[in-house]
Amino acid sequence: MSGQEIIRQTACAVVDKLKSGEVTPLDLLDVLEKRIGEVDGKVNALPILCFDRARSNARALMEKPVGERGLLAGLPVPIKDLTDVAGVRTTQGSPIFKDVIAERSDLMVEHLERNGAVVYAKSNTPEFGAGANTFNEVFGATLNPWDTSRSAAGSSGGAAVALATGMAWLAHGSDMGGSLRNPASFCGIVGLRPSFGRVAHSPDVAIDRNLGVQGPMARNVEDLALLLDAMSGEHAADPLSLPCPPTSFLSAARLGRSPKRIAYSPDLGITPVDPEVVAVTRRAALRLAEAGAIVEEAHPDLREAHECFHVLRALDFAMSKAELLRTKRDLLKPEVIWNIEAGLKLTVDQIARAEAQRVAMTARTVEFFKTYDLLLAPTTIVAPFPVENRYVAECAGKKFENYVQWLGIVYAITLTCCPALSLPCGFTASGLPVGLQMVAPPRGEAKLLAGARLLEDILGVRGTTPIDPRPPRVASGE
Repeated sequence: MSGQEIIRQTACAVVDKLKSGEVTPLDLLDVLEKRIGEVDGKVNALPILCFDRARSNARALMEKPVGERGLLAGLPVPIKDLTDVAGVRTTQGSPIFKDVIAERSDLMVEHLERNGAVVYAKSNTPEFGAGANTFNEVFGATLNPWDTSRSAAGSSGGAAVALATGMAWLAHGSDMGGSLRNPASFCGIVGLRPSFGRVAHSPDVAIDRNLGVQGPMARNVEDLALLLDAMSGEHAADPLSLPCPPTSFLSAARLGRSPKRIAYSPDLGITPVDPEVVAVTRRAALRLAEAGAIVEEAHPDLREAHECFHVLRALDFAMSKAELLRTKRDLLKPEVIWNIEAGLKLTVDQIARAEAQRVAMTARTVEFFKTYDLLLAPTTIVAPFPVENRYVAECAGKKFENYVQWLGIVYAITLTCCPALSLPCGFTASGLPVGLQMVAPPRGEAKLLAGARLLEDILGVRGTTPIDPRPPRVASGE
């Protein structure tokens, strides 16, 4: 099998080949290194490579019997450049940390490697993951492979682009305000924000810091479920981590149980959305009726989402980055400074109000799921925008108050503690991907993956990636 052919294989198929001995982890690293050399210069997704480390780990893994090589059996996986990998640079997209080499890997990385992942690269991210457009002063911008004049979104933009262009079969991402769902939508791949605790990670700043979670990204739902299985599991060093469920997520996805009642909302009642995005996502959601599901327009009451998220996000930045503001202010981008300063100005009353709002929205959402199996909505409110725009300033005639507000449709779901994924569901008239956000009750990943796998089959979008990067459309009319 040629390198070009194996690049197009699913992760599940490649793992089967690893387990049968048809290919080795070293073979796959050779294929990836060649592919990165061919396409990454056009999109800038994987700026940090660690192939020497990867080959050393691959050889050590190959000394074990096949049955002892873990779920991934030697499959290469890139890690987002916010997360430590021992012996590899972790810049966080910041000039402050551009030369920092991690002494120890994050718990999540250690767990993945025990499950047979071979880390070969770090994927690009905006500075500290702030902002849903992947650019930074260390490595520059990551470009959308469907049109390289467009944003890949963020903050897991490098991971999404690596998947979409065949530089990865699976990829790690993280998500606070849609950081892996947004790039999944913009790049035509699948990304899952799990329930907090599903993926153990090294605690920092606070044990119960849970707005942001680690999660899997892939080209299709089964591959996504495979990586979630490899990432999941409890660890004593992360006291909030959850044990693995008795049935694997891959098995749950393959069962494809049909949801009975589905809610679709074009806007969750809180945000403007581009009419073309609404049309594409609504059309996709209604096709679940072909599987016998009742599809109705409804959503839980999330009216406090903007106020609540801005307070809790600012608090998180103040807790984690205040020292950098005091000592390295001149090296921070304006959006990060704004976040930290907003957090430092918060009062106890404001924080208490936001926490109470989150409790109330979560309770209402859990009640909502007593009626509906899944909630569907657009993942992003616009199609991929020009990469030189730092963020979306307005949509459907409404101007936003700050650089984060355009993300309300995803960060509202973050606040409810629900797992959510972005599934490719179609394209705009100009050929740009659109993602459908699918949401299940807290800890409902199995139900979510089953529903997503079913809709993926109905829509017939599996296999649209990987692609070679495509130049800007000269006559796009946009």
